[in-house]
Amino acid sequence: MTEPLVSRMRTFGTTIFAEMSALAVQTGAINLGQGFPDTDGPAAMLDRAVQAIGAGANQYPPGPGVLELRQAVSEHRAAHYGLAYDPVGEIMVTVGATEAVAASVLALCEPGDEVIAFEPYYDSYAASIALAQARLVAVTLRPVDGRFTFDPDELRAAVTPRTRAILVNSPHNPTGTVFTRAELTVIAELCQEHGLIAITDEVYEHLTFDGVGHVPMATLPGMRERTVMISSAGKTFSVTGWKTGWVCAPPALVTAVQTVKQFLTFTAGAPWQLAVAYGLRHEMEWVAALGAGLQDKRDRLMEGLSAAGFSVLRPAGTYFVQTDIRPLGFSDGLELARRLPELAGVVAIPTQVFYDHPERGRHFVRFAFCKKDEVIDEAVTRLKRLSS
Repeated sequence: MTEPLVSRMRTFGTTIFAEMSALAVQTGAINLGQGFPDTDGPAAMLDRAVQAIGAGANQYPPGPGVLELRQAVSEHRAAHYGLAYDPVGEIMVTVGATEAVAASVLALCEPGDEVIAFEPYYDSYAASIALAQARLVAVTLRPVDGRFTFDPDELRAAVTPRTRAILVNSPHNPTGTVFTRAELTVIAELCQEHGLIAITDEVYEHLTFDGVGHVPMATLPGMRERTVMISSAGKTFSVTGWKTGWVCAPPALVTAVQTVKQFLTFTAGAPWQLAVAYGLRHEMEWVAALGAGLQDKRDRLMEGLSAAGFSVLRPAGTYFVQTDIRPLGFSDGLELARRLPELAGVVAIPTQVFYDHPERGRHFVRFAFCKKDEVIDEAVTRLKRLSS
């Protein structure tokens, strides 16, 4: 029998997150790999979900999402970014940001189109582009003065007559970079010059540090009408298992994405939508405190990793710290990640798996700091074995 999986998906096996999380379970290692917090979101918001279930919100909600959540998202975009989106026609709810990205790419890209993304990139991007039978064109982020950034000339050279969209993730997973207004302006100018769509993954929008602010692409001149703005509740409220995201875009783009989304999942869970609407309206102070706490955790982990012998890059956002493993005498992050549970009782993620050009990221390993302080401290204690 021939391989049953369609050819365009044969290079996508088990995700690195599944592999490393399984390794953590098998070995009892501390999991600083997958980016999920080990504490819950705001209690009053969690209670709203329970109340919604008890009140009977257990059947299909409208395909575009519960109106209450779409209204809350609209209010949030206006309050935080000065962006006006109509909850009827310009906002739709998705099963997390991952579905939003996939539905957007499937809706907007024809076979043979090209989508530019910045590597290292979240692994679902490549799979979504492959499902659309489009082609991913990777532009590499490289460390410059302690943060990852791109070469504007390299980005310009990546645009061809086949380019349809640029997929922008900021704050950026896995590097922790928050794109500056100047960097976003380069992208925006290219989009307008070549008639491209910007698909923006902004799930870490509220988790930035050191006074660095998140600038949505849609706020730049001329970009609201050509941007599919994606975010979710998972990272903002520490409820990654709720898988509740949203798309904000002009009506034509939302309609296109909704046309695809309705045949993927049709709709998203009603109780979570109602609870997230409450969160957006009443729990943003909790979110601010979460961001401050994560900055402290970032510093705690960075200090420990440095003491353990890693060269550490300072992230301006997200859950993650990138480390260079070469000072410890290692050169292959994937090999080290697979041995790390045995060597130190810790699981991390090798960054090279997020590159089209793996050699450019072979010496980086990513650690997550969205964990309790005592978990971070124990992990650091174990990692010090590498240099002893």
